[in-house]
Amino acid sequence: MSWAVEEWKEGLSPRVLQKIHELESQVDKLKKERQQRQYQLETLEAALQKQKQKVENEKNESAILKRENQSLMELCDNLEKAKQKISHDLQVKESQVNIQSGQLNSCKKDIERLEQEVKR
Repeated sequence: MSWAVEEWKEGLSPRVLQKIHELESQVDKLKKERQQRQYQLETLEAALQKQKQKVENEKNESAILKRENQSLMELCDNLEKAKQKISHDLQVKESQVNIQSGQLNSCKKDIERLEQEVKR
């Protein structure tokens, strides 16, 4: 079959044949270069897709971490409020204990005084 492709070249001058050969060589070279560039393009597109997927995964992870952080902040706020309430309740109870302790001391003094009066 290659003889049919070459048949049209019969009768051409050596100079023209040389030019045709140079052009065919150039076409082959350009085809190889185009294949290489196509391969590079496909490789770069694959790398781009991989990077896009990585960015998307990181965005998703970031969103998850933001939600978790928000949840933890709310939990901390709730714990702080509970701590303040417990602290306030403790102060109230300590105050009540102090009052009752004072009343107890007063009652003890009254008892001692009454015991002294009874002894007299």
